[in-house]
Amino acid sequence: MKVLEKRNPIILIHGLWNNSSIFSSITSKLDEIGIEYFAPTLNHSYGMSSIIDLTNILNELILEKYGLEKEIDILGFSMGGIIGRYWLQKFKGYKRTRRLISIGSPHKGTLMAQLVPKYPLRGISEMKINSKFLRELAKNDFFLDDIECINFFTYWDLMVFPGWWTNLNIGKKISVKVYKHRNLVRNKSVVDKIINEIIM
Repeated sequence: MKVLEKRNPIILIHGLWNNSSIFSSITSKLDEIGIEYFAPTLNHSYGMSSIIDLTNILNELILEKYGLEKEIDILGFSMGGIIGRYWLQKFKGYKRTRRLISIGSPHKGTLMAQLVPKYPLRGISEMKINSKFLRELAKNDFFLDDIECINFFTYWDLMVFPGWWTNLNIGKKISVKVYKHRNLVRNKSVVDKIINEIIM
């Protein structure tokens, strides 16, 4: 598989309880077709680090790697999709981002977070359904108007539940048939679908 034109580098943002190695099936394909990517590992501290703090760290890493103006794409898995979406708003990333691909990201929250206390698990609590953080994030989604948004989800997601709440109100929605949350970025057929969207 060959890429016929220059593509934006892709920032790969992992989710809670994993690190950048979760993308190994995707990055091997990106290496094969020659698309540049940057996959930093963020320290979630088991859910104690807030999404706000993690986004600040991500921004510093992006600035160090690509400066202020280079055009990029964002791909976020699970909580990583929320971090990417917040980065687009807070740091004016929408001005330099062509595409946001979110995979199993709790854009509308998840029932799995409902009983989690705000202290010390602030990051997880920010993903509660109707949390203050998610409400504020949704108010500013007009920043996504000029960005191509693609949402991957599975109806059988037990980590982000209900699974269809992973979808933004805008953009393309792609349902896949996998039964484990992490298989959204590990299953071969799903990875192929993700790569197809990347190279389109």
